[in-house]
Amino acid sequence: MNAVHDTMARQGLVRPRDGRMLGGVCAGLGRRFGLDPWIARALFVLILFLIPGSQILIYPVLWILMPSEQTSYEPTVPPATW
Repeated sequence: MNAVHDTMARQGLVRPRDGRMLGGVCAGLGRRFGLDPWIARALFVLILFLIPGSQILIYPVLWILMPSEQTSYEPTVPPATW
């Protein structure tokens, strides 16, 4: 599973921490392809109406496979005590 997460992260397919509605899948796909998250969500719903069913299965699978966006870890240095 970590190999899949690493591959998706290298390709830019991550679920962002901000701008999520449910799981962040549409926001992540929108970011990856240069779309606003709302446009990606609208396309998801439009495709759902045109081809019903498959998206309901695809969304949870992508939710599991797409890694969450990592925040950069910067250790805090405690103030010096004199």
